[in-house]
Amino acid sequence: MYRLRVDREFPAAHSITIGGESEEIHGHHFRVGVVVEGSRLDGEELLCDFHELEARLDRAIEPFRNRTVNGVPPFDRVNPTAEALARHFGEAVSAGLPEGVRLVEVAVGEAPGCTATYLPDRKETAR
Repeated sequence: MYRLRVDREFPAAHSITIGGESEEIHGHHFRVGVVVEGSRLDGEELLCDFHELEARLDRAIEPFRNRTVNGVPPFDRVNPTAEALARHFGEAVSAGLPEGVRLVEVAVGEAPGCTATYLPDRKETAR
């Protein structure tokens, strides 16, 4: 089994709702890590191209960079928690991965020591 991980960071602000109460808008330097895996390498001895995986993550993050997450779909109607961001980035990155490569996890960190991880159901990502 082989695994690849790519990491990115981006500044953004958000306000989440907890127990019916909205927090004040506050900023973070979000950290995002994406892990994919597969059991076979291609003819060039690659699981998949790091650059393509980075580009997928960059495209998923770009709408949020230097913005208030609450104003960017789908978070204009979905509570923009770190957990929901991780799921959103995972769904965006996993669409169209090469045959035999699947998303393992997406971690979103808001602050040192505060990380939410999305682990897609293996049935969801089986190819």
